[in-house]
Amino acid sequence: MSDAEDATTRQRIADALRTAPHDAADLSTAVGVPRSTVYRHLEHVARSVRADAADEQFLVAPPECRACGFDGFDDPLNDPSRCPECRSERIAPPTFVIE
Repeated sequence: MSDAEDATTRQRIADALRTAPHDAADLSTAVGVPRSTVYRHLEHVARSVRADAADEQFLVAPPECRACGFDGFDDPLNDPSRCPECRSERIAPPTFVIE
């Protein structure tokens, strides 16, 4: 994949996040990339927003355990498989938005 293709994918992700909050699965469907690569692209989008636009922010609603409500996961740009508190696998994915 060339840098131009990456930039195009990242721009489409950024454009989608400017319209509404999305999780990785939504973004995967919207831009046509595997969900596993969305997180890598999101890291770059977040850096670009911080560097380029003083009037925009990349915001993350962290993953949350649907069983106990735990939301203190170490890395909000990750999709955890299990809650460290109650060990439940019912985890709501993180959502992202650019405001």
